[in-house]
Amino acid sequence: MYDIESLYEARSVDDACRALADDPQAIVVAGGTDVLVKCREGKLAGAHLVSVHNLTEELCGVRLEQDGTVWIGPITWFHGVTTSPVAQRAVQTLCDACDTPGGPQLRVSGTIGGNVCNAATSADTASTLLAYGALLDVRSVRGTRTIPIGEWYTGPGSCVRERDEVLVGIRIPRASYEGWTGHYFKYGKRRALEIATMGCCCLVRLSADKARVDDIRLAFGVAAPTPIRARGAEDGVRGLTVADAAEKIGLLAQRDTNPRDSWRASREFRLQLIKEMSRRSLLEAARRGGADI
Repeated sequence: MYDIESLYEARSVDDACRALADDPQAIVVAGGTDVLVKCREGKLAGAHLVSVHNLTEELCGVRLEQDGTVWIGPITWFHGVTTSPVAQRAVQTLCDACDTPGGPQLRVSGTIGGNVCNAATSADTASTLLAYGALLDVRSVRGTRTIPIGEWYTGPGSCVRERDEVLVGIRIPRASYEGWTGHYFKYGKRRALEIATMGCCCLVRLSADKARVDDIRLAFGVAAPTPIRARGAEDGVRGLTVADAAEKIGLLAQRDTNPRDSWRASREFRLQLIKEMSRRSLLEAARRGGADI
């Protein structure tokens, strides 16, 4: 049973911001695949909800801005990102990540913005958006501010977004995707309907001869209390041949990460996943970039 005290359907983003400001107990809901589960479980008893579900003109879709920035509306379904021609051309690895949460029903009801705002380190888009250096625009009655995704997460399930702020846009700058190829690797005990035991995204930019790693970004979910970039590993393999980088990256990534024990997997098993997933993701990202693997 859903314990909901009130539900307000916003008519615009500004209307949603006013409703959130007027009610200090109100929270945003879009697809509801996270919020409504919490309501049913009693974690949000007596919830006051402000719905942005119908604000499709302002908050839905994927488009390419004049400066080459990929703009993604936060209430875009996972499936909408995966099938977007703009996203497929520019940020294919994010499309791959959006094709992994839950099952088909969830991917046409859950939203990418909800995945970001829920702030779970296991979120399937988290490591990929981190690797792409996404910029997150939030709005309230106080105005709009932009938060780099590297500054977004503050702990397990928490982020810097204030309760009365609405996520109004996810932006990936052209320099963050142009010339890069990648691979998102999700490990779970099942192929679907599974929360990630480990998520790994690797983006690479190869040298002109496709033999060396000119630049690299390696990001993880469930390898620390928040999504994390393995910057030591990135620095350690930048400039190496693809083969040498693949040989070294796993051990370096283990030093950058701090996975935990849980009922899903032990710390030791997650460290082994980090080592192997780093290597495989790098090789696949390089193969997609034209390396002879």
